[in-house]
Amino acid sequence: MLDASEGYTTEDGRKIGGVVMEMKNITLRFGGVVAIQDISFDIREGEIRAIIGPNGAGKSSMLNVISGFYNPQEGEVFYKGEKRPPMKPYQVARQGIARTFQNIALFEGMSVLDNVMTGRIRQMKAGLLAQALWKGRAEREEVENREVVEKVIDFLEIQHIRKTPVGRLPYGLKKRVELARALAAEPSILLLDEPMAGMNVEEKEDMSRFILDVNDEFGTTIALIEHDMGVVMDLSDRVVVMDYGKKIGDGTPDEVRGNQDVIDAYLGVAHD
Repeated sequence: MLDASEGYTTEDGRKIGGVVMEMKNITLRFGGVVAIQDISFDIREGEIRAIIGPNGAGKSSMLNVISGFYNPQEGEVFYKGEKRPPMKPYQVARQGIARTFQNIALFEGMSVLDNVMTGRIRQMKAGLLAQALWKGRAEREEVENREVVEKVIDFLEIQHIRKTPVGRLPYGLKKRVELARALAAEPSILLLDEPMAGMNVEEKEDMSRFILDVNDEFGTTIALIEHDMGVVMDLSDRVVVMDYGKKIGDGTPDEVRGNQDVIDAYLGVAHD
């Protein structure tokens, strides 16, 4: 078992740092329904951490706890070594945590560029009057934030649709725009809720490449939920497995593959 301050080296030679986020004994209830029961795991700096499990296992609920949408009734969340009090999502975003959603949450009538620009709201400090006049600080902010957004658009290879209304885009490109908006916030932790859902094989290959590139080039820590087991095993450094709100496995992809509880609950029972 690694110490919280220790890192490790992946099989491909990447250096993973110490614990940046830790969930300790998290329990989340909705009335009489227990969505998460006494789960603990950590996320280390620079790694790709997957959360998997069957439908209804509590994966999205856990991501919502991390991002501040839900506050658990029991347990503690630690971020960068400090206990995090109950927070609203916008407060969590200010800490440098961004996310995408299982169901695409974009502004359909706005262009790709404008949608990605909304990811920079946290960095915009000019007041309403300054923005209306669009001089001085407001103009400088607009130029600086636009430069960041254009780099993200180039990085994700969506230059050709930057002026296109999002509502006219196919599903796979909408998913990429949502990733662009999250990246525009320059997060230290990026949460991805089923980034491959509904995609064809080619779109999944593209998204997998972009996720790896984000982690490699920007050093962004990534936590993702995904049902495609091939994608999870190829992308992830470590995997935590949930079933009926409980943790049944935690380790490297190879360790999870060989875990009989995981095989029974998620991959299916082996037959002789």
